[in-house]
Amino acid sequence: MTDVADPHPVAASSSAAGRGGDPSGDGDLPDVTDLRLSEQDRRALVAWTIACAERLLPVFQAERPDDDRPREALAAAEAFLRGELDIDAVREKAFACHEAAREAEDPSAVAAARVCGQAVAVAHLAGHSRQVPRHTAHAFPGDRSRRDAELAWQRMSIPPRFDAYVYEGD
Repeated sequence: MTDVADPHPVAASSSAAGRGGDPSGDGDLPDVTDLRLSEQDRRALVAWTIACAERLLPVFQAERPDDDRPREALAAAEAFLRGELDIDAVREKAFACHEAAREAEDPSAVAAARVCGQAVAVAHLAGHSRQVPRHTAHAFPGDRSRRDAELAWQRMSIPPRFDAYVYEGD
């Protein structure tokens, strides 16, 4: 895989990063060891993961056009962002996405449904955001160029304060 340049370079001072300093000025960086994060941080990550998943939804729908579970899950995540659904209701939709992934046969469709499920699960546990790039990488097994372009889009679209959390948090 071609490495994608980091569009959000952190200042050379490792002491600021080590203390949770945020070079963007948006407050403290999220603690990469905290899989939960605050609800405010989870909401910001949900918005990013929804955008990532929506781009992959057509990959799933190409195999399973009548299976609305991933689309419904993304709609539930949007309802969570608007304060219309609680975490438990959204989690159920995430579980449904993973069930849809198990029922899909094409590896690309499986990966796309997994991206949707992980994206929605961020409402409950921020650490699920780390799985979005991982599953995206599997959505284009025969097309490295498309895979790399999608991963680059994700990296460039993430709110800067979450870059290290998602990409270096493991």
